[in-house]
Amino acid sequence: MDDIAFRDRAVYLPATETLVVADLHIGREAVSNVAVPLGESTALLDRLADLRATFKPTRIVFAGDLLHSFSTIPKRVEQTVGELYQQCVDDGVDPVAIEGNHDRLLDAVWPAPIESAVKLADGTVICHGHEEPDLQGSRYLIGHDHPAITIEGVKRPCLCVDPTGYHESELVVLPAFTRLAGGVELNRLRGDALLSPLVSSAETLQPVVWDADAEQTLQFPPLGEFRRLL
Repeated sequence: MDDIAFRDRAVYLPATETLVVADLHIGREAVSNVAVPLGESTALLDRLADLRATFKPTRIVFAGDLLHSFSTIPKRVEQTVGELYQQCVDDGVDPVAIEGNHDRLLDAVWPAPIESAVKLADGTVICHGHEEPDLQGSRYLIGHDHPAITIEGVKRPCLCVDPTGYHESELVVLPAFTRLAGGVELNRLRGDALLSPLVSSAETLQPVVWDADAEQTLQFPPLGEFRRLL
């Protein structure tokens, strides 16, 4: 954890100048039952622009579920994905898309090859997490499970880290980048309840929360030790 930074549901790896986000679910608002437009697409673009300005990455990896599930792509979704891609390129950042289980139609709107997983120069393997990757690495970054934790009555998205979580290598589970995903609350989750086959047990996951007010990360013990204090 010392060699990565966590901010606004995103991870930055300085050694490879790579920003990683997962589970944007672009277009989820289009199928929402909420009557008032939620403006999530604009918020996603603005937040990604802030992260690029903060970390100045050379690469950004979208670790699966860039899209929500559709039978056809809504026009607004196609426009948002096009803007997202072009804004990265205009900032000199290489955008890389990894296919998630919701991304059945991603190839219709993403203007570049789509990967099942990528391996960075430092040995980090990035995949969505709904299935095991073919690549082997010294660290694995995944999304898929949308982890969150409730502390003092407030539910917060959290990063989860297990130093030897997958094939004895570090496993890092990102929260959903979209704010429309409520998140899977870890507080009372049984050990094997998470969906990703890369997560063997929730008990050994260490939650990390970004405190936006204090602009700092808060690291907690593994859930098996920490849950009784919540």
